[in-house]
Amino acid sequence: MRPTRLLLTAAVSGSLLLSGCGGGDEPSEEASPADVAEGTSLEQLQTWPLTGERVGGEGTAEKDRPVLVVKMDNTSSAAPQLGLSKADLVVEELVEGGSTRLAAFFYEALPDKVGPVRSMRATDIGIVQPVGAAVVTSGAASQTVARMVDAGVTFFNEGAPGMSRDTARSAPYNLFDDLTVTAKEVEGKTARPDDYLDWGSADDLPQGRPAAAFSAVFSAGHTTDWRSTPDGYVNDNTFAADGDEFPAQNVLVLRVEVGDAGYTDPAGNPVPESDLTGTGPAALFHDGRMVEGTWSKSALDAPVELTTGTGKAEETLEVPAGHTWIELVPQQGGDLRVGG
Repeated sequence: MRPTRLLLTAAVSGSLLLSGCGGGDEPSEEASPADVAEGTSLEQLQTWPLTGERVGGEGTAEKDRPVLVVKMDNTSSAAPQLGLSKADLVVEELVEGGSTRLAAFFYEALPDKVGPVRSMRATDIGIVQPVGAAVVTSGAASQTVARMVDAGVTFFNEGAPGMSRDTARSAPYNLFDDLTVTAKEVEGKTARPDDYLDWGSADDLPQGRPAAAFSAVFSAGHTTDWRSTPDGYVNDNTFAADGDEFPAQNVLVLRVEVGDAGYTDPAGNPVPESDLTGTGPAALFHDGRMVEGTWSKSALDAPVELTTGTGKAEETLEVPAGHTWIELVPQQGGDLRVGG
């Protein structure tokens, strides 16, 4: 049973602009049993919810703010992306025109410059709701704003404290956020978020098969290439700044159905929406091998559950604790290409 989640919501109309001041991000004090939120164990407070890794020292994995998710551009126009090295977890999703955007999750540490920040999509509801995250975005289409509001998702548009334009870059690829400032807007006692995935030990991971390299194909125009190294997985066509790449120990590929969000972008391209409910094939990559399985998600605010096997032999697939990149690869028009 997952711990009870405290979902932070905000009543907004149209776009949401919040105000506040800057500040740092200090670790929590060690919790006593009386301080633990209902349904949350002391053992859970000793691991980070977005990585499953142990908390260092005598701190706990309970901040005085929610998880923050930054929507980031993922095209060559965004290069170099900043801040990914401090992310706990990243989800890559299809957007219009066959390109992708990133939802970068920050909880353990907050960078003072992350981006380029771009707009939200309806797909983001199912991505952020399981941990009650607040979203940092440049904005969204009115249809998306209405759905985010209806879902109770807190978000920060351009103009919120912490956001600024880098005049050395071209718009719209020059909006960045100082998360240490934005976080002040949602400070207050909150329960530890749910674990984003079922975390476990690499020793318990099924053997799977060798997979030294693989490619997540989102469309004819975009493929994300991965290669296994002794230190984890390297994204060979990343747009991240040198030395600021995401430190992926795991890559989780979920094959998802993609529908039409019901509107077009300014260029007339239909906006896709990935369906993050139901079930589909999954592939977990760790330490140069791939384990195949099935993902399921009962509702947009429910966690992703992973299993291996079938029928009576079906077992929960736990993701080794560590930094994980999740690829939402379309069932139709997408592909997963695996090398030995």
